[in-house]
Amino acid sequence: MTSPLQPQVLDILERLTIEYRAIDCDPTLADTADFCAQYGYSPDQSANALVVGSKKGEPTYACCLVLATCRLDVNKTVRKKLGVKKLSFANPEITKELTGMELGGVTPIALPATLPLWIDSRVMDCEQIIIGGGNRSSKILMPPAGLLKLANVEVVENLANPVPTE
Repeated sequence: MTSPLQPQVLDILERLTIEYRAIDCDPTLADTADFCAQYGYSPDQSANALVVGSKKGEPTYACCLVLATCRLDVNKTVRKKLGVKKLSFANPEITKELTGMELGGVTPIALPATLPLWIDSRVMDCEQIIIGGGNRSSKILMPPAGLLKLANVEVVENLANPVPTE
């Protein structure tokens, strides 16, 4: 049986012996809210990989992994950590150029070594998380501790803030 995961992602998971389960996904339902609604997963265990970068000067980027129930703190924590005055989310073209992956499928598993991976500490509190599979047609279910085997990774307190519930 062939895996729905991007081959490079599958190779890294197996080489680093990271426990995981690949999940097939309709590419039109790859965005977190749609995926969770269709496949019955909770946003509390879904983590989004977001590429952010400087708006001025020499381009500087990082990938941040945050729960779907949180908002990345770009104006304080991320901006300060990246050491820039102005910060924005990378557009789809830059995200694909930096990661080789499309929005809706970006995974922290196969990022280039030059791109720092910052994980909000709340992600590490989950028993299992759902992340992108490197493409829009797959997701990965795994214990978050497996992410600590990746290069250039750092767990950051308050990288994101919970979205207020109404």
